[in-house]
Amino acid sequence: MRIIAGEAKGRRLKAPKDQGTRPMQDRIKEAVFSSLGSAVVGASVLDLYAGTGSMGLEALSRGASRAVFVERDRKALAVLRDNCAAVALGGDVVAGDVAPFLASGSEVFDLVFVDPPYPDSDESVLATMAALSRRTAPDGLVVLHRPVEATVPETESLVLVDERRYGGAQLWRFKKEST
Repeated sequence: MRIIAGEAKGRRLKAPKDQGTRPMQDRIKEAVFSSLGSAVVGASVLDLYAGTGSMGLEALSRGASRAVFVERDRKALAVLRDNCAAVALGGDVVAGDVAPFLASGSEVFDLVFVDPPYPDSDESVLATMAALSRRTAPDGLVVLHRPVEATVPETESLVLVDERRYGGAQLWRFKKEST
């Protein structure tokens, strides 16, 4: 696993040795960022269920202005902090669960990556997406990574604009409607 493009191109990222964290494959990450194009430049990024931080760190490498990483697993947090230090592009690491983080703050983000553990229920993911409705900037983008058998979550203000399948992975991109 590595940073694919930008300022930190080629930097290797660590991953936890256990199977609890499932980093996004480089080919899928490359497809995601190709589809996002210039939307990354200058964006405020939120990386939920961050794991290794590969998505937020890739965004920083490609010109995002800021990244916040939210992760609760202790082993993943240690690796995430090491990866942030190794890439040396900044980023704020928040240790804790996603739901309280989303409920407690008011900052909005231009680009959000959501990569919950595959065993998380569709209902749990829907609750996360609903909470993101108020934490995503108008015209902001949310990229959700789920297994192919998962159901697309429908929310009032996040509109599905793209879906892609990569083997057993499903990626959905949503756009926050302007108010």
